[in-house]
Amino acid sequence: MKKQITTVAMAFIFGLFTANAQDLTSKKGEPILPEQGDWGIGVDATPFLNYAGNFFGKSNNNYAPTFNFLTSNQTIVGKYFKDATTAYRAAVRLGFGSQKNSNFVNDDFNTSPDPRFVEDTRTLSYNGIGLSGGLEMRKGKTRLQGYYGGELGIFFGGSKEKYTYGNAFSSTNINPTSTTSWTTPPSSGSVSFRSTEVKNGSTLAFGLRGFIGVEYFVLPKISIGGEFGWGISLNSTGEGQVTTEYWDGVSNSLKTTTTKTGKASTFALDTDNNNSVFGPAATLRLNFYF
Repeated sequence: MKKQITTVAMAFIFGLFTANAQDLTSKKGEPILPEQGDWGIGVDATPFLNYAGNFFGKSNNNYAPTFNFLTSNQTIVGKYFKDATTAYRAAVRLGFGSQKNSNFVNDDFNTSPDPRFVEDTRTLSYNGIGLSGGLEMRKGKTRLQGYYGGELGIFFGGSKEKYTYGNAFSSTNINPTSTTSWTTPPSSGSVSFRSTEVKNGSTLAFGLRGFIGVEYFVLPKISIGGEFGWGISLNSTGEGQVTTEYWDGVSNSLKTTTTKTGKASTFALDTDNNNSVFGPAATLRLNFYF
């Protein structure tokens, strides 16, 4: 595997410095540039360039490169070529998941000499949906290709946490032993109140941008390039809420209270640095077409 990656890395470097810019087919007759009906995907080029560069002047271990997402919202980026100079662009992320953690704490009602434990749990769930689409126009008759166009994107995400506890509040246990931190390792202690649910505010992001970029085809239908963008971005996070429970000594009963968290919003008419939908500006891209 390492030998194969090394061969590809060296081919990249060789192609950058020795390729004939006017030759648009390989020695085997393979077309260098994308054609009508081709599909393409893009990944972060940095791990591959670091891997190739580390062969020269680095003495310690050189780790194999990995496919990294292009955008900060981890969308999968692709293209479809309507013809040799026009491509439709799209990006998508559909993410849903949950995670459950448990922690064992001392049983407050244990009267035996042997230690006994009860279980606290935390369940986290999240969702993240990102979509974008646009049109790309290409220019150039050599391995060096320029392109420009526009795209529209939207992202929605949210998360919440739920907690259960093994030691309940009661008139004889107004400060139950509970998990106070879920970091590794978890910690616990006596508490007078504790969270039972946390609903983080949902985030909605919208972006409209124009872009301009360049690609150089180092191998047939494989290129390294990058782009800049400028446009409008809107980002809004709604209010969330935190529900806590405690023992009320006045009424001698368990009480719950809900506290709201604040909202946040941003607006920018600026470069990609301020556009959370499409990710960071000037990312070096490694593009594959097929």
